[in-house]
Amino acid sequence: MTRTAVVICPGRGTYYKPELGYLHRHHSDCMEMFHDFDAIRSETGQDAVTALDGAARYTVAKYSRGDMASPLIYAASLADAQALADDIEVVAVTGNSMGWYIALAAGGALSPQNGFRVVNTMGTLMQDHLIGGQLVYPFTGDDWQDDPERKADLLADVAGINAMDGHDLALSIDLGGMLVLAGNENGLKAFETSQPVVQERFPMRLANHAAFHTHLQAPVAAEGRTRLGMDLFGQPERPLIDGRGKIWWPGATDTQALWEYTLGHQVTETYDFTLAIQTAAREFAPDLFIVTGPGATLGGAVAQSLVLADWRGMGSKAAFQVQQDAQPFLIAMGREDQRALATG
Repeated sequence: MTRTAVVICPGRGTYYKPELGYLHRHHSDCMEMFHDFDAIRSETGQDAVTALDGAARYTVAKYSRGDMASPLIYAASLADAQALADDIEVVAVTGNSMGWYIALAAGGALSPQNGFRVVNTMGTLMQDHLIGGQLVYPFTGDDWQDDPERKADLLADVAGINAMDGHDLALSIDLGGMLVLAGNENGLKAFETSQPVVQERFPMRLANHAAFHTHLQAPVAAEGRTRLGMDLFGQPERPLIDGRGKIWWPGATDTQALWEYTLGHQVTETYDFTLAIQTAAREFAPDLFIVTGPGATLGGAVAQSLVLADWRGMGSKAAFQVQQDAQPFLIAMGREDQRALATG
């Protein structure tokens, strides 16, 4: 019997020390594709992806950089998306932030090599410019129940800070029960000062992350459009859900518009991952939500997005847990205890 699935590709911040060796551990049969990626990296004198993954030691200073993390995450995620069990029918593909580029390849709108070119180019440009930064802050409690008033208050604070002279701050990613905020140093510091520390770790700065999905990235987007031609993009083979909840359908996609969105709006405007997941749930009602590796941190945001939508009557973390325990429908391929549920 066929199982339907929405595939969800992760963004930055998912390849850490435990993930070192991910490509070699899980995808020794994909080395030909990985060597294609290495060849693209060698054109610009960058370290080979296989060498980075096969290194003996992981350091945050090196592996958190956009020009190192992005290609590794792309290779791992795309290979995972290609390794699904034969009985799984992928009905749609989406991703978080940089995961949109991976989704384009997993959904067939970009070839594996061209998808890699997009990810490597944009990851390198982000790192070279490194404009602004990001932090994460929750608006839900431990129970994940929706708190629209708290969210509105936080966004009002963000708008107030952004209106101050010399301060830039905006919502970068709507991420389940979390708000990912981005801006310049003045804006980020002002928010850190104005809001209390919660759960002993938030607000939490993200190392080597630029002010993704804000107007501050306009120079990066412009350079990306110069370097990455429209001819790289084709019709998707599977429906793609972008960071606005818009669906790009196979056979009906304006590929110029897809290119413009990917290297325009997607770079400089808020990425609504929550809406992307809720759209996937409502429009495709899949049996499974499969989060490709590396890492497994995105699973929480997917679960929170479903809870916030009260999907299948799940209005809290406890309600989600009951259904997940009875029959796992959210599978993180980066988790050893769940991987076999998706790969057979």
